[in-house]
Amino acid sequence: MSEMNIIETQNLTKTYGDFTAVSHLNLHIKKGSVYGFLGPNGAGKSTTMKMLLGLAKPTSGSFHINRKSYPKDRIAILRDMGSFIEAPAFYGNLTGEENLEILRRILQLPKSAVADALELTGLTEHRKRQAKKYSLGMKQRLGLAGALLGHPPILILDEPTNGLDPIGIHEIRTLVRSLPEKYDCTVLVSSHLLPEVELMADDFGILNHGRLLFEGTMDALKRTAENAGLPTYNLEETFLSLIDMDNRNRGERI
Repeated sequence: MSEMNIIETQNLTKTYGDFTAVSHLNLHIKKGSVYGFLGPNGAGKSTTMKMLLGLAKPTSGSFHINRKSYPKDRIAILRDMGSFIEAPAFYGNLTGEENLEILRRILQLPKSAVADALELTGLTEHRKRQAKKYSLGMKQRLGLAGALLGHPPILILDEPTNGLDPIGIHEIRTLVRSLPEKYDCTVLVSSHLLPEVELMADDFGILNHGRLLFEGTMDALKRTAENAGLPTYNLEETFLSLIDMDNRNRGERI
C-alpha cells in the first residue's frame, strides 16, 4: 500500500447471482483529500461504499484502509470511519441532541463530542427539537453530525446534499471542503450534483456498470477527455460524455 493512500482497493468485486455490481475495482484515495466518487444510478457507488464499511461482503478482491486490511482488521477499520449512507435513521420522538448522545455512548466518546458535532453542522439552535419535526435538510445535517462524531480519520458520505436547498448545499460543500484541513481527515463523497463535487473534490473516480473509467485530478480528467475528443469545459459535460462513450462501446444506449 502506498504511503500517500489511506484507502486502496485491489480488484474489489461484488456480484449478486449473474449481476456484477462492482468489477475489479482499484481505487487509490490519498490521505487528507476529498475524493469525489461519481457515476450514474446503479453504477456501483453505494455497493462500493458498503463494502468499505463492512455492510456488504466482497465476492472477490481486497482492500486496505489506514494500513489495515479487510477482513482481518474489520473492526479496527470501522473504528476509523464515520459514515453517512442512504437516508440516515433516527428515533423520531427523541431530539437531535438525544439521538447523537446515543451514538456517542455506543462509540464511547467524550461528552463534548455531541455539542461539537451539532455546532459543526449548524444544528445547535435546533438540538432540543424532536427529530421527526426536522426538515429533510436538517435530517441530512443530523446524519452528517453523526458521521462527524469524534472526528474519525475517514468519512464516507453518500449523497450528503440530498434534499437540501441551494444555501444548505453551499454550506455542506463548504463544510466538507474544510474537513481535511480542520481535522486531518479524508473524505470519500458521492453526489449526483456534479458542479458541487467539482468545487469540493481534489480527485475523482468515475464508475460505470461497476467499472472504474477514470481516476485522478480534474486536470488529468480534462486531458483524458481532450485526447478522446470529448468536451472539457465542465465536469458535468465531461462526465456525461465519458459515460455515453463507455455505453456506446458496450453497444448500449442511454
